[in-house]
Amino acid sequence: MSGFLVEPWRLRWDGLSVDQLDRTESTFALANGHLGLRGSLDEGEPVGLPGTYLNGFYEEHSLPYAEAGYGYPEAGQTVVNVTDGKIIRLLVEDEPLDMRYGKAHSHHRTLDFRAGTLRRETEWESPTGRRVLVRTTRLVSFTQRSVAAIHYEVTPLDNNAQLVVQSDLLANEPIESDTRDPRVALALKAPLAGEFHWSEGRRAVLVHRTKESGLRMAVAMDHEISTGSTDDGQEPRTEIACEDDLARLTIAADVPAGRTLTVTKYLAYGWSAQRSVPALRAQAEAALAGAKQTGWAGLLAEQRAFLDDFWAAADVEIEGDDALQQAVRMALFHVLQAGARGESRAIPGKGLTGPGYDGHAFWDSETFVLPVLTYTMPAAARDALRWRHSTLDAARDRARVLGKAGAAFPWRSINGAECSAYWPAGTAAFHVSADIADAVARYLAATGDSEFDVDCATELLVETARLWASLGHHDPHDGFRIDGITGPDEYTAVVDNNVYTNLMAQKNFREAVAACGRNPGVAERLGVTERELATWTRAADEMRVPYDDLLGVHPQSEAFTQHQEWDFENTPDESYPLLLNFPYFDLYRKQVVKQADLVLALHLRGDHFTAEEKARDFAYYEARTVRDSSLSAATQSVIAAEVGHLDLAYDYLVETALTDLDDLHGNVKNGLHMASLAGAWQAVVAGLGGMRDHGGELTFAPRLPRGLTRVSFRMSFRATRIRVDITHETATYHLVSGDPITTAHHGEEITVDESPVTMEIPPAPDNPKPTQPHGRAPRSARDR
Repeated sequence: MSGFLVEPWRLRWDGLSVDQLDRTESTFALANGHLGLRGSLDEGEPVGLPGTYLNGFYEEHSLPYAEAGYGYPEAGQTVVNVTDGKIIRLLVEDEPLDMRYGKAHSHHRTLDFRAGTLRRETEWESPTGRRVLVRTTRLVSFTQRSVAAIHYEVTPLDNNAQLVVQSDLLANEPIESDTRDPRVALALKAPLAGEFHWSEGRRAVLVHRTKESGLRMAVAMDHEISTGSTDDGQEPRTEIACEDDLARLTIAADVPAGRTLTVTKYLAYGWSAQRSVPALRAQAEAALAGAKQTGWAGLLAEQRAFLDDFWAAADVEIEGDDALQQAVRMALFHVLQAGARGESRAIPGKGLTGPGYDGHAFWDSETFVLPVLTYTMPAAARDALRWRHSTLDAARDRARVLGKAGAAFPWRSINGAECSAYWPAGTAAFHVSADIADAVARYLAATGDSEFDVDCATELLVETARLWASLGHHDPHDGFRIDGITGPDEYTAVVDNNVYTNLMAQKNFREAVAACGRNPGVAERLGVTERELATWTRAADEMRVPYDDLLGVHPQSEAFTQHQEWDFENTPDESYPLLLNFPYFDLYRKQVVKQADLVLALHLRGDHFTAEEKARDFAYYEARTVRDSSLSAATQSVIAAEVGHLDLAYDYLVETALTDLDDLHGNVKNGLHMASLAGAWQAVVAGLGGMRDHGGELTFAPRLPRGLTRVSFRMSFRATRIRVDITHETATYHLVSGDPITTAHHGEEITVDESPVTMEIPPAPDNPKPTQPHGRAPRSARDR
């Protein structure tokens, strides 16, 4: 059980559950792609893991190596917990509200997916018997990207009470880091150096700079205070104080029983690698002025209007499983929070919900998160791809260090430089560059964004194609080979001809050729020659894609199907994840798969495979995939649905949707898994909905499992919004807004216009039921 109440549009937790705080702090996090606030309690303690994050704001530290090697990245980057503006402490008759003391008669917190707010309501009795009702509402604005606000209300219930509220800006919060790397722990210990502090009236500003990376951030706060009436002539007394790492507004008021002290706290954050202290201070104060001009009611209204539009384009409705309905909407909400206002910044693997993965962005963003945004909020997908384009110089430099042409994008990074200290799974995972090219191509096909095509897309496609041309080679036996690389499966590293990588590189080549044809001026500026175009075309046409004729399946990489089988029968449950209990060399030489690799190729390059090949390949790898990665279940769900295993697809859909709500990997305290959350959307839309976009053509092949009675989803394509309603018998396609579009339903062309189109759903393919490794089958969605 997750501990969360099941509601369709909200996530609510009743009671305090101190031992679950770090978990709920992640799930209750608020963010907008620029600013993120973990869902810690207003009073700051008790706390599991405090966290306030600015996208792209990090500290540097050296990377550890037992032995040096050429081309190893030298510096790591770690997201910084910046100045905390969430803290509002309360003292009732000189007794601090602390949920570990006194008595909480009621306490619940609610994340509202339509309002975009985190609400808290607590009825607390102090150790000496004073009862108060505390109601708070917190938001991080989607419309004013630098702004957060908190509406704090305290009502004495039995007797008049003297209330003291302390509203803080606190830098360098003490954090207990669980990192095993002492360099990282040292970098995170008081990483901010104070450069400026100022306060006056109810307003304060703090400016800090990181000690190693040299990034500067500013935060400003201001307040509105009310007791609801001035009949008694008692105005609250306020004092403000400020120093390098702390600004505090203290509010004291005598409040009659039943009357409410209300404090609205406005916050504004900004950072820069180049701007001066005065400029950054001015930026924060300007954002603060805008927030106050809008006012609390205005911020709430803007937030609701923004989300109304998002849900009109992106909502997923599920009938037959209330918990899954809640989980999928929560997933969409957090994906939106990760990318809505990133504005040419990365989308980290944990979003802005926690410090997991050191705040790095991975290929997860392009392969799992960006498809969701591309079809629901394309401007956010464009901005994330613009970030990749802004890091092209770093990717070119990395390719040169590795002796290659074009652009080698990093396995993990915050600012575009490679931060992975483990080269077999990092540097060798060149598929990242093809994943970025794939996301670019999908975005262009879904939007027709010609400006982005000219400004960014063509250059990204050209430079990644150049990487593949220099990385692979033509062999008289096998065509164009790409050797010595690592695919998505990190349990099989430094291999030859990884099928996923080769097929994605093939698409990369062809998309680059097409982009140069559309934009000859850009191609000329980039120095693309006819000879180079011919080289890419030949490499794509002759791409090596291994096939095992004896077994009738595609090996994940050259000779993979010849490796020794893993002994799953004698691998106990406590030995998973395998990477923490077995040496990598043993994993690398056996048929055991951490996460969908070849199966991911069946999804993203499904146009290369026949239906029979997909069924055989899926069954083969289903028996060898242990899902030690949260990335796996979504892809397995998509292909299970395509090859007719609908109940299994449902099981995997539930697993990916509930990865964080049920803390299936035991690490939600460090932040949510954005790729898994996005995977829930993919498992619904691409899995149960059968949505594919091969070659820029949008098609559907929907089917439902037995456990669900109806699924409906919304999406956008070429500025047209559609809704697809699916039952066991039929699928109905609705035009929500925009121009009519032509698509296909199970291979039959249809046009979706003003009149809904209803089509019958054919029976699913009748393929033999696959098996999973011993002890690694997903839990049944129907039995949970």
